[in-house]
Amino acid sequence: MIRTNDKEYMRPKNLAKEEAIRSIALQIISEEGLENLSMQKLAKAANISPRTIYIKYENKEDLLVKLFIEEVLGTYEKAVLENFDPEMGFDEGMKRLWLNTFHYLKNNKPSFSLIQYGKSSPLLNNAFQAKNIRQGEFFAPIHVFLKTNIEAGLIPDLPHDVLRALLFSPIQDLVAEYFDHLDRPIQIINEEMILTSCEIIIKGIIKSEKQ
Repeated sequence: MIRTNDKEYMRPKNLAKEEAIRSIALQIISEEGLENLSMQKLAKAANISPRTIYIKYENKEDLLVKLFIEEVLGTYEKAVLENFDPEMGFDEGMKRLWLNTFHYLKNNKPSFSLIQYGKSSPLLNNAFQAKNIRQGEFFAPIHVFLKTNIEAGLIPDLPHDVLRALLFSPIQDLVAEYFDHLDRPIQIINEEMILTSCEIIIKGIIKSEKQ
C-alpha cells in the first residue's frame, strides 16, 4: 500500500518542490561546498519546512545518494562516453575519455563534489546498492576498451579497480586543481595540460607492460 505522504508527494505541486529541493541542494554544494549542506539550510533556502524534505529523504546521506543517482550518474556517463568507441586505439580512446571528463566536471561542480565525496565515503556503494547496480553496468564501453587493450598486450592485466585508479583518478585530481585555480591569477589547467598529462599516464602504463 502506498502511504498518504507518498501520494501527496506525487502531486505536480510537490514534484515541483522536489525539483526545487534538488536544484537548491546542488547550488549550495556548488557555491558553499558539500560540507556546508544541511537539511536545515536546504529547507530555509527552498522556503519550505524541514518536514517536507524528510518526507522524501531520510537524512543528508540519503539525499546525497539520491542526488547522485538521479542528477549525476546517467548524465556523467553520457558525457564521458560522448564520441568514444571502445574500438579506438588506446591513445585516442584515453584522450577522448579524459577530455570528456574534464569538460563535464569543470562545468558541473556539484557533480564533481558528489563524485569526490563518494571516494571518501560509502556514497557510491550505497547509490549502486540502492539501484542494484553491479560493476560493469555503467561505463560498460570503458570496460570493453580496457579488456581489449589487455588482451592485445598493450596494458597490464590488473583488476579493473586498480586500472581505474591508475588511469582515471589523475583526471579527477586535475579537475580539483582547475577549481582551486579559479581564484588564482593564472589558470594552469586547460585542454593542453589535460592532454599532456594524459600522454604521461599512457606512456607510463604501456612502458610498465613492456618491461
